Amino acid sequence: MARQININLTVIRLAVIGIFVLIGVFTSFYTVSADAQAVVLRFGKPIKTSDPGLHFKLPYGIDQTLTVEVKRQLQQEFGFGTPGATNKWQFTDSAEQDLEKSMVTGDLNAALVEWVIQYRIEDPEQYLFAVRQPDATLRSLTESVMREIVGDRTVDEVITVGRQEIESIASEKLQAATADYAMGLRIIQVQLKDVNPPRRVQASFNEVNQAQQERESAINRANGEYNKEVPRARGEADRMISAAEGYAKKRVNEAEGDVASFEALLVEYTTAPEITRRRLYLETMSEILPALGKTIIIDEETKGLLPLLNLNDK
Repeated sequence: MARQININLTVIRLAVIGIFVLIGVFTSFYTVSADAQAVVLRFGKPIKTSDPGLHFKLPYGIDQTLTVEVKRQLQQEFGFGTPGATNKWQFTDSAEQDLEKSMVTGDLNAALVEWVIQYRIEDPEQYLFAVRQPDATLRSLTESVMREIVGDRTVDEVITVGRQEIESIASEKLQAATADYAMGLRIIQVQLKDVNPPRRVQASFNEVNQAQQERESAINRANGEYNKEVPRARGEADRMISAAEGYAKKRVNEAEGDVASFEALLVEYTTAPEITRRRLYLETMSEILPALGKTIIIDEETKGLLPLLNLNDK
């Protein structure tokens, strides 16, 4: 009887030891997925961060692991919400959304601003232990930063021309704030969605926008006409200037030729004045008389007609 009891106790001890060994084996390793990292805790204190793959740790709960999806792109929406989101911090309820998007611009106008931020977990240890509820803190920081930026600008800038600048500044300020709080997050993008005036003034604002668009269209048409007419006028002016310069050069060359001819003639005239005078007379008359056609010369002494040409010749 005593021997049977000893055997049973031995079996129980072996079973307990086996179970203890199995528990040690199964709790001495862990696996990290490809899109995550694991923070290893020893007696509750972080000691290291593990990359994807199979890793070993101290068993029996001495080492514990917390897995964080560091390659997953997270998103938070403000002023609206996309149904079916897996991130519980992605958007708030409808009542809170109305409060989020209601803002006052720098020129004391109201605007309804909807925007989105995209971010990733960059430091798992900071994300888990530096700040309590980092996603909720990020929502508060984002809303604060956006209200500050919108409050420094006019409603026209917020709704139209200043959107890209607002996105850029908001991303920079939000990244700086998360770094100051050591939240372990990296801001990827801040993007404005719908930005509108309040519904009660929507019609008036649309009329103003339409008037501004018509004004810009008229300016563009005027600039187009200007760009068409001015080059043409400049081309015409250049053509006229070129023609005038050519004419001036022609006249100068003709004058210089006449001067040279006159000087040559003067030399001949100085040498034989009578002969030169007669030659010039004959040359001049040979040029003039053919252009006169029929000519009648009246002799003042005889008071008669002296036909030098055949008057019947037509």
